[in-house]
Amino acid sequence: MSDTPRPLTYRDIAGDGGSDVVAQVRERARRIAEALSGVRRKVAIASGKGGVGKSTLTRALAAALAERGWRVAILDADLNGPSQARLGGLAAATPVPGPRGLAMPRSADGVGVVSLGAFVPESEALEFDSVSQGDSFTWRATREFTTLAEILAGVDWGELDALLFDLPPGAERTVQFAEFLGTDTGVVLVTVPSAVSRGVVARSAAALARTPNPVLGHVLNMDGYLCGGCDEVRPLFPAGPGEGDDGLAAAGPRLGSVPFDPALAVACDRGDSPLDSAHPAAADAVRSLARRLVERLSDDPPHPDEPEAP
Repeated sequence: MSDTPRPLTYRDIAGDGGSDVVAQVRERARRIAEALSGVRRKVAIASGKGGVGKSTLTRALAAALAERGWRVAILDADLNGPSQARLGGLAAATPVPGPRGLAMPRSADGVGVVSLGAFVPESEALEFDSVSQGDSFTWRATREFTTLAEILAGVDWGELDALLFDLPPGAERTVQFAEFLGTDTGVVLVTVPSAVSRGVVARSAAALARTPNPVLGHVLNMDGYLCGGCDEVRPLFPAGPGEGDDGLAAAGPRLGSVPFDPALAVACDRGDSPLDSAHPAAADAVRSLARRLVERLSDDPPHPDEPEAP
C-alpha cells in the first residue's frame, strides 16, 4: 500500500470549511427575492436550437405585451451573445445607480431592457478569468450564473406585470436556467418549421419535463416568408407553413405562428419599435401570440388596469 496521502475532495471537508458559503447563498437569494418582489410573472423564452429568431421574437412579444398595457421588461440572459440592447435601441444606455439599484433603461415603446450589450461593445467578447488553465469551462459556468444573480439582485425592477428572460440556446442550458430562475418561471419554447429545429426543441421539452417549471407552450417562428410585394406568406422551410406539431407534445400548445418579416428584422437592427415597422400580418401574428400567452398566464389575476384580451 502506498504511503502517498490521498488528495482531499470536497466530500472530506467538514461543514463549509469556514467559508460561510451557505449564509452567502441565502443572502443572495434574499436580495434577489427582494429585488423581484414587484414582478408578478416570470417567463423564459428558450430554444434548444440557435438561429430560430428567439431574441427578435422576445423583443416583439414584449412590445405587444406593453401595447396591451402591461408593464414589461427583458433580461438578456445570453451573456456571451447579448442582443437585446441593440434590439431595444439602448446600446448606449448604460444603467446608472439609483436609490434601489441600477435604474432600468427603457425603449421608445416603454419596454425595460437589461443587457450586457450596453456594457460590452459588440467588437469584444465577454471574458471570465479562470483560476486554473484548462478549467475555464467550469469557471465560466460558475461566473455566468453568479453574474446573472448579481444583475437580478442589483437592478431596480420596480413593479412589472411580466419579466421576460431571453435565454441562450442549448437544451441543457434551458434546464440550467429553469433551475436557476426558480419554479415560478414559465418557459416558452421557440422553433422554426424545419425538422432539425423541431427535433432539438423536442429534446429541450423532454429535458424540461424533469423540472417543476411549467412549459407554457411553443411558438413556430419564421413560419413562412412574408412577401412585401405580394402580401403573401410563402414557404421558407421544407416543412412549409402550418404543418403539424409532431414530436412537440411535451412543448405544450402552440401559442402562435409568426412569419419571417424583413421589415421587422430591419426595425430590430435599428432598435426601432418592432410592431410599428412590421408588416401588418406579422404584427398581428405577434399580437395574437401575446394574447395567447396572457391566456396561459390567466391563473394569475390580471392587473386592474389591464385591458381585456380581444
